[in-house]
Amino acid sequence: MREYLKLYIGGQWTDPAELRISEVVNPATEEVCGKVAFGSAADVDKAVAAARAAFPTWSATTRKERLDLLQAILDEYQKRSADLGAALTEEMGAPASLANGFQVGLGAGHLSTAIGILEDFVFEEQRGATRVIKEPIGVCGLITPWNWPMNQIAVKVFPALATGCTMVLKPSERTPFVGQVFTEILDAAGVPAGVFNLVQGDGPGVGVPLSQHPDVDMVSFTGSTRAGIEIAKNAATTIKRVTQELGGKGPNIILDDDAFAENVAKGVGNMMGNSGQTCSAPSRMLVPRSRMEEAARAAKEAAAQITVGDPNTDVVIGPVVAKSQFDRIQALIQKGIDEGATLVAGGTGRPDGLDKGYYVKPTVFADVKNDMVIAREEIFGPVLVIIGYDDLDHAVEIANDTPYGLSSNVAGTDLEAARALARRIRAGWVVINDAFDFHAPFGGYKQSGNGREWGEGGFHEYLETKGVLGYAPEEAAS
Repeated sequence: MREYLKLYIGGQWTDPAELRISEVVNPATEEVCGKVAFGSAADVDKAVAAARAAFPTWSATTRKERLDLLQAILDEYQKRSADLGAALTEEMGAPASLANGFQVGLGAGHLSTAIGILEDFVFEEQRGATRVIKEPIGVCGLITPWNWPMNQIAVKVFPALATGCTMVLKPSERTPFVGQVFTEILDAAGVPAGVFNLVQGDGPGVGVPLSQHPDVDMVSFTGSTRAGIEIAKNAATTIKRVTQELGGKGPNIILDDDAFAENVAKGVGNMMGNSGQTCSAPSRMLVPRSRMEEAARAAKEAAAQITVGDPNTDVVIGPVVAKSQFDRIQALIQKGIDEGATLVAGGTGRPDGLDKGYYVKPTVFADVKNDMVIAREEIFGPVLVIIGYDDLDHAVEIANDTPYGLSSNVAGTDLEAARALARRIRAGWVVINDAFDFHAPFGGYKQSGNGREWGEGGFHEYLETKGVLGYAPEEAAS
């Protein structure tokens, strides 16, 4: 049983202003696996004050000083990677292979990427007689989700540190363990007091006062579109910068070629990973209408290979994160059946042999229309819908017919056709044939958010741009 009853403020583990304990439930067993002390508005005030006090010194550090700290963090991160993986499996049900692999690996990858970018990042440049200077924005409120907790902490904290900002982190109340271990890593690496602060808690108790706080210069939020709207409203009164990575209902256009069945199977696997709890998941598979029956067969075979069970064993997916999530997914699966979509695999209820835990059957619907609820709403579970298209123009029309615009996929052997489609899709990320790049800017169009994370694009979100006119004489600058 884990117990984390202190917050990390001003370089010290401190008691919250008022002790309020929340229990964490292991989604695989439905049993309490830990207790965490929640902070409050008073703790947010204290943490923001610590970050504000640390900002003048940290923002004035040299590139080398920041690089040295990031390298020290990477060294400590690698020492504690197994602890991070164990925390992920326990609190969110990620299979050990996923938790210790891609989940923890993403954090290390983003840290190494930030180090590489910082080495050559241009903070100042001369444009004629004007000096353009990129300066750290100030104190940042970082609010992260539960589905890829290490990834989302990494893409916020490391660029903020690299650019000279100070910060207050509020991890999801559903996955507080990872935030706690991560904070221990930063503390051991020697992050100066006040530069990084941790206040555990829920949205009303910590998220709201953090986003409203007049001494917070920027809020970076990842989560649902609904919560993102509230964050933006809360931040509006102080005119602070708000960057958001929100929901998605990503299309996956499968081209009509000889690799069709193989790409359908890959699409199923990509959708089901992390129990479908991924905002960028390719949840709407678009296939030629003439090959719908073939797509359904290939998807059914692929879904049958997705093993579900105890995340401490050799399975592909574990449970979803909580009972509320399980119940919502079950309701949406039933909605798809009621709407008349063809149930190809899975369905309602737990998989056979699993009587406890929030396990969901890998589910595939074919013959889906894009106006069905299961094609419109972000299900956030292992549920794939297959929609038919008449031609590529029709595929693009369906792909863009969504309030979201986060991630999308194109799969096929004709690279020129894939490139042409990628340019027409209204989304911040378009992945051709499962490509991956830590440097690719990640973020959304429309109701999927604003701003960018990952790579150099993530650095710019934490910087203000200053133009100093007359910095140099015109003749000297030419």
